Amino acid sequence: MRPIIAAVLAAPVLMSVLALGGCYDRNDKKPESAPPPEAAPVLAGVDLGKPVRALGTEPFWSVEITQDALIYTRVDQPTQRAPNRGATVQGTVATYASSTDLTQALNVVLIATECSDGMSDRTYPLTARVEIGDDTLSGCAASASALTVAPAP
Repeated sequence: MRPIIAAVLAAPVLMSVLALGGCYDRNDKKPESAPPPEAAPVLAGVDLGKPVRALGTEPFWSVEITQDALIYTRVDQPTQRAPNRGATVQGTVATYASSTDLTQALNVVLIATECSDGMSDRTYPLTARVEIGDDTLSGCAASASALTVAPAP
C-alpha cells in the first residue's frame, strides 16, 4: 500500500518538473562572448607583456622575465626558475612575486626611474630590485629587445 501512496504523491511533482522543462527556450539567452584580454601594463615605455631583463653588477646577476617564467642567473650560483604569475602594478612600480624551483622566494621590483649600471654608458628606463632568499640586489632593467641594440654613442 505504501508504494502506491508514494507514487500518487510523486506524480504531481514529476509532472511539474517536466512542464517547467518544456518552457525553456535556448534562444532566450545567447551565450556571452569572452571579455577582450587586458593589455599588458607599460612602465616607463617598457611593455611588461614582452620579455624584460633586469641586471646588475657586483655581483653580476640577471633576471629574465618572460611570459611564463622568471629566470634568475648569477655567476656564483645555480640558475633558478620561477613561474611568472604576472606583475602587480601600482603607479610607477611593478612587482613580480614568485618562488623558485629551489624553493626560494623571488621578488622582482621594477621602478619607472632611469638607471645606469655604473659600468657602461647605457641608461635604462627602469630601476630594478631583486630579493631572492636572503639577498637583495640592485640594478637596472629594460625590454630584452632594447638590450640587444648597442647603446648610442
